[in-house]
Amino acid sequence: MTKHDSAKENQEHEVAQDAEHDTQQDVENADVETQQDGDTQPEQKAGEAQGDDVAALNEQIAELELALAQAEQRAEESKDRAVRAVAEMENVRRRAAMDVEKAHKFALEKFANELLTTVDNLERALAIAANEDTINANFLEGIELTHKSLLTTLQKFGVEAVGEEGETFNPDLHQAMSMQAAEGKENNTILAVMQKGYTLSGRLLRPAMVMVVKN
Repeated sequence: MTKHDSAKENQEHEVAQDAEHDTQQDVENADVETQQDGDTQPEQKAGEAQGDDVAALNEQIAELELALAQAEQRAEESKDRAVRAVAEMENVRRRAAMDVEKAHKFALEKFANELLTTVDNLERALAIAANEDTINANFLEGIELTHKSLLTTLQKFGVEAVGEEGETFNPDLHQAMSMQAAEGKENNTILAVMQKGYTLSGRLLRPAMVMVVKN
C-alpha cells in the first residue's frame, strides 16, 4: 500500500467518524426536545384544569350572591308585611277601644233625652209658681228640690245644660228662634232663653232655643 492510499483511507475514516458523531448528536438533541415537550404538556394541562376550576368557582359564587340578594329581598318584603299587619291590628284595637268608649259615654243618650222633658216641665212649674202669690211654699220647695235632684243625677252621667243669657251665640249649641234689638247689649249675644239645650259627654243632645241680640 502506498502512502497516498494510506492517507486517503485515514481521511475517509475521519469523515465516517464525523458523520457518526453528527448523527449521534442529532439523536441526543431529538431526545432532549422530546423530553422537554413531554415535560411541558402536563404543566399546560394542569394550568388549563386550574383555570376551569376557577371559572366554575366564580360561577358558583355569582349564583350564591344572586340567591342571597333574592333571600334578603324576600326577608325585607316579609318584614314590611309584618309591620303593616301590626299597624293595622293596632288601628283596629284603637278603633274598637274608641267604639267601646263611645258606647259607654252615649249609652244613656235616649234615656237622657226622655228625662229632659221632665226637666222642662219642672222648670215651667217653677216659672208659674214664681208668679203666683198664693202658691204653697212647701209645694214650691218640693218642686225646686225635685228639679235640683234631677239635674244633679243627669250631671253625674255627663249631661250638662247649655244656653244662658248674656252668652255669645254659638250655632253649634244654640238655635236662634228670633232676633231683637236691645239697647246696651252687644250684637250676637243671647237676650233670652226659651228652652235650655243639653250636651252628653260634650256631644249635643239638643240645642238651646234662644233670642239673639241684633241692633
